[in-house]
Amino acid sequence: MRRQYIALIHKDEGSDYGVSFPDLPGCVTAGRTLDEARACAEEALALHVEGLTHDGEAVPEPSSLEDVMADADNRDGVAILVAAPEHAAKTVRVNITLPEDLLQAIDRYAEGHGFSRSGFIAKATKRVMEMEPA
Repeated sequence: MRRQYIALIHKDEGSDYGVSFPDLPGCVTAGRTLDEARACAEEALALHVEGLTHDGEAVPEPSSLEDVMADADNRDGVAILVAAPEHAAKTVRVNITLPEDLLQAIDRYAEGHGFSRSGFIAKATKRVMEMEPA
């Protein structure tokens, strides 16, 4: 059975739906709609687990809902379960060349939306490939 992690969805007035994983500090994402936030949560979890595996770090065991909600800071979010990938895909380091202003724009967007640079580029690439006919 696949491990499932608790993700917390937060919504502030005038913002997208933010998603965080209490068991995985730094694993955050967002979506304009609840459905998009859930889909982004699955992608963010997969990328985070992949990064931990690639770096040789242990992937923590999921906490129980009781343990997560025992922290008062978590009580303002709506808890959902997100399945971890069965097998993390191998990550490959690549060297690409981009115009400096584009790289700065990518970094600003990624930081503002809870992505790493690599996570954002991977997500954007997948979206474009899904939109384009094969």
